[in-house]
Amino acid sequence: MCGTRVRKNGRVSEEREVHDEERVRSTHELEESLEPVALIEQSGAVIRTGRLMLAAGTASYRVKQAMRAVAQSLGIDRHSNHVSLTEIAATSHRGRIFRTEVAENRSFAVNSDRLAQLDRMRRTLPERTTAHEVHRALDAIEARGALYPGIANAAFAGLACAAFAVLNHALPWEVAIVFVAAAAGQWARRIIAHRHFNPFGTTLVAAAVSTMVYVAGIAAIGAAVSDLDTHAAGYISSVLYLLPGFALITGALDMAQMDLAAGLQRIAFGTMLTMAAAVSVWGVSLVDSLSTVTRAPPDIAMGAQLAMWAVASAIGVLGFALLFNSPWSIALTAALIGSIANTGRLAALDHGVLVQAATAVACLVVGVLSAFAARGGRFPVITLSVPAVLVMIPGVAAHEALVSLNSGDYAAATAGILEVTLVVLSIMVGLVAAKLITDRHWAFDRVA
Repeated sequence: MCGTRVRKNGRVSEEREVHDEERVRSTHELEESLEPVALIEQSGAVIRTGRLMLAAGTASYRVKQAMRAVAQSLGIDRHSNHVSLTEIAATSHRGRIFRTEVAENRSFAVNSDRLAQLDRMRRTLPERTTAHEVHRALDAIEARGALYPGIANAAFAGLACAAFAVLNHALPWEVAIVFVAAAAGQWARRIIAHRHFNPFGTTLVAAAVSTMVYVAGIAAIGAAVSDLDTHAAGYISSVLYLLPGFALITGALDMAQMDLAAGLQRIAFGTMLTMAAAVSVWGVSLVDSLSTVTRAPPDIAMGAQLAMWAVASAIGVLGFALLFNSPWSIALTAALIGSIANTGRLAALDHGVLVQAATAVACLVVGVLSAFAARGGRFPVITLSVPAVLVMIPGVAAHEALVSLNSGDYAAATAGILEVTLVVLSIMVGLVAAKLITDRHWAFDRVA
């Protein structure tokens, strides 16, 4: 009898579990019947598109453009969004109902390959599609890993900074040490960033690694060579891979589009990263004094000088573009554009043109050539223009200002800071002017 009672209790328990499962299922079905399930799925596809674009490093106005394009293709009646550096809030309307979602972005890396893939998806959307098709396309894009292994990524940073050193009149042995120092710093930055360490802390550590490796290399050579000229050109060049060019330039473009909140956030983020690197640069520079006296360019024929500028500029831009995970087609195109523009800028400076004027015109040329090369949606313009202008950043002047500030020469420090600020503003003005000329949809505000 006891065994019978156990079986009855077991049967009752099983029946109760089945009943509970059916009740939960019916409750879920009732809830879904009261919810706009189709709109929820469409809204999820739209905000995922925006989140992937934002995490890849593009400007906020491009994120908004992509989200609206997907919403239109999905058949959403009206879509509005707010995009900042760290958050997206989007509302999708269909008839009298709407869906609002918020997504957070915690990735601040740059991935040119992903930007190109997402931009291509945006441009090739059919007139009507489904949320399932959008998610499938996004799955394929997200599944694409880095185009290059870690050792190559570090070498690209070394290549870009070594080219910077050449443009800053560094000596051959300084260029070699810069390559090693920048590659070591980028390797350290990559390892730490993949562990989701704080971005500012990551920049501090990477800058410290690069500068310490450079100082150690200089000390090793100095032990064998007497009267060694330790100039700041190579020292500063070793950390220039840390320049937050995408953040600063996309911030300027967002502000030019009157998206002030997103633009200010990006510029503030870029400025903080720059200051984080500057702290390490300043700290390590206290170990060994570096000459900041302007080093004269090599005494060679003008034709050879132009060729050297062109090759060094092309290599520097190529290194930066590959560092941003650009496909070779984008990287080589950016290298050609940067070589043309920066060689012209340096030639203008050699003939006495003001640095801010020469830089603004050179960046205007970069913007126009980038738009021409990217016509028809071949490439995203920003993946060409940002690497092409990074070789114009006055790194040595910034270090001179920092040294002057540390030594109490506030007049020289202020002059140096103003010079760097003017050049950076000239870069932004040139690129914004190019957008106004080449992109009609960007230049004219169309009220929805």
